[in-house]
Amino acid sequence: MGTPAVSPANLVKLISREQVAEGTMAFRFEKPSSWVFKAGQAMDMTLLEPSQTDAEGNTRAFSIASAPQDEYLMVATRMRDTAFKRVLNTMPLGTAVKIDGPFGDLTLQNNAARTAVFLAGGIGITPFRSMVFRAAIDKLPHSIFLFYSNHSPEHAPFLEELQAAETQNPNYKLIATMTGMAKSNRPWNGETSPIRQDMLSKYLKTAVSPIYYIAGPPEMVIGLHQTLNQSGVDDDDIRAEEFSGY
Repeated sequence: MGTPAVSPANLVKLISREQVAEGTMAFRFEKPSSWVFKAGQAMDMTLLEPSQTDAEGNTRAFSIASAPQDEYLMVATRMRDTAFKRVLNTMPLGTAVKIDGPFGDLTLQNNAARTAVFLAGGIGITPFRSMVFRAAIDKLPHSIFLFYSNHSPEHAPFLEELQAAETQNPNYKLIATMTGMAKSNRPWNGETSPIRQDMLSKYLKTAVSPIYYIAGPPEMVIGLHQTLNQSGVDDDDIRAEEFSGY
């Protein structure tokens, strides 16, 4: 049996790659005109005839970091030493991959009267980047607070553009925190503790019946979910996505 035919609508070529933080790369691909997704959703990406492979296989799920209005699809990932990521990082520009999706429901709520609170750790920022820029471009009325935790500015993907987005959207506020500044070579004047209830309370005094969105390493997602529950937040008002193995 031959290889199953792949619809041209599911084949996209690599346009560019760039380092967006220490150990983190972003990859831009063509976006088929027929391909529609909601900010915060994910897709599966499959390498076609890769030069190397391993037990983890040739397919990965990635949250889409670009906004739906962008003319390209962007994903970002921590560069672990796996065959998939070695190929992704070295394959020539113009190489095609197969995409499937979109899927996932970590998407902004319809009710603009309620505050959206994004809690991101490291590469868990990708779905929120998409949502933040979609909100700015579409001038959404939603009040958005983005809490973004990293070890240091060097390790924080998209930090500068997420800071700049505050000037584009008066309804959006970024609270970035760096928990490992002792090992950083850059200055930092912001928060330095992990995202905890006292930090949330400090910034969310004006939040109206907030809905919480969490994305990051599993231990962070679980810990913040428990923190929110302990402070009286119902599970119906928490949406979470774990980024394991990244």
